[in-house]
Amino acid sequence: MSAPVQSPVTVASRRVHSRWAALAVLCAGTLMTILDGNIVTVAMPAIQSDLGFGAPGLAWVVNAYLIPFGGLLLLVGRVGDLVGRKRMFTSGLAVFTAASVLCWVADDRAVLIAARALQGVGGAMTSAVVLGMLVALFPQGREQATAIAVFSAVGAAGGALGTFLGGALTQAFGWHWIFLINLPIGVVALVAAVRVLADDRTDPGTGVARNADHVGAALITGALMLTVYVIVGSGEREAPHTLLLSALAVALLAAFVLRQARAARPLLRLGLFRSRLLSGANAVQILMIATMYGFQFIGALYLQRVLGYDELTTGSAFLPAPVAIGVLMLGLSARVVSRFGAYRVLLSGLVLIVTGMALLGRAPVDGVYARDVLPPMLLLAAGFAAAMPARTGLAMSGAREEDAGLASGLFSTTQVVGGSLGLAALSVLASARTDVLLGEGAEAVAATADGYRLAFRVAAVIAAGALGLAALVLRRPRQEDA
Repeated sequence: MSAPVQSPVTVASRRVHSRWAALAVLCAGTLMTILDGNIVTVAMPAIQSDLGFGAPGLAWVVNAYLIPFGGLLLLVGRVGDLVGRKRMFTSGLAVFTAASVLCWVADDRAVLIAARALQGVGGAMTSAVVLGMLVALFPQGREQATAIAVFSAVGAAGGALGTFLGGALTQAFGWHWIFLINLPIGVVALVAAVRVLADDRTDPGTGVARNADHVGAALITGALMLTVYVIVGSGEREAPHTLLLSALAVALLAAFVLRQARAARPLLRLGLFRSRLLSGANAVQILMIATMYGFQFIGALYLQRVLGYDELTTGSAFLPAPVAIGVLMLGLSARVVSRFGAYRVLLSGLVLIVTGMALLGRAPVDGVYARDVLPPMLLLAAGFAAAMPARTGLAMSGAREEDAGLASGLFSTTQVVGGSLGLAALSVLASARTDVLLGEGAEAVAATADGYRLAFRVAAVIAAGALGLAALVLRRPRQEDA
């Protein structure tokens, strides 16, 4: 008996359904890694008390994740291009989920830090190839804008939700449970990824051993890991030590560039950076993410140390941001980008971010949430909802299909570098200002609030720098800007 003939409409409908199912899987993997990057921050005091961390050691609960995550993104992005992005994505999900279980059962400092480092490896494997897979699934116009808006909404909302869940789970059950949330998400996403994502290896016989530049891989991974290490630990070292490590990172990066210019099969095709859109969007992203990560970190400290909020109340105070981001990105973002063009939408979003940060720079000691925190937070959410998908679309439009995994890894790398820079610079500025005022005899809460105001104002200047750079570099010919 012959199989029933399927109409072209039925086949096309199933193909569309499969693409959106694949997008859901990619978003689930992204949500898990972004949740984990933020969920631990509110639980840090509980982890410190339970495991006996000192202040320098406690920082490694975050640093152990960030260093391999930021250092490996470019490498695994290129390896994903060679061995298949589906294979890299699913392997990353498996590693990240297993490492999360290890974090859950960790009962001493060494185990927790090692498990966090393994999470960073899995997070890099998962995150580096996601955008490359997304633009391959949705290569054209309005559908791509919608897919990028959905993906960006999940990522942005995941960051703020992580702060809420970290407070709620820590207060209700204890800090171990903040890591167990990854287990059901990871298992479901992995099973779905195996079933839904298509095998994207263009040449199964072409592998890493033959095509990867192993010397270049070692140089760039070392350079990036050392760069993140220098950034996240800058406030804990003497200046000469920091300068020495920075010089070593620059030397490794210079050696990598020289190697790529001469290698027969370079890990990173330097011609990729000739794309004004890709290079410019990544530069803008570093400044914008520095601003937003600084807001999340300094904002949470302001609520707790100045306004006196507990962990759960602090997490709840951030909830309007992911709600606003989700509504705006899913309801309006793709339409607005299609109507006005990514360039104009990006500039508008950055204007809102600058305004929101400037308003936070006025946050008083006796601040009221509804008056002093919520309005600028909603401006920041609206600005991020506009700018993030517009910037992502501009960056990925500058990459060729064969470089999509590498471009995705580069985009994720600049997110980590920008976030690390923002956290390090703004927290050091706030702390230094507070110490100066305390030395002059100021009251502790007032000095702390003044330090946070300075951090918010500097963040507004950084966002203004992102706005100016985007206006100069990312403008497209009128016929291409729609």
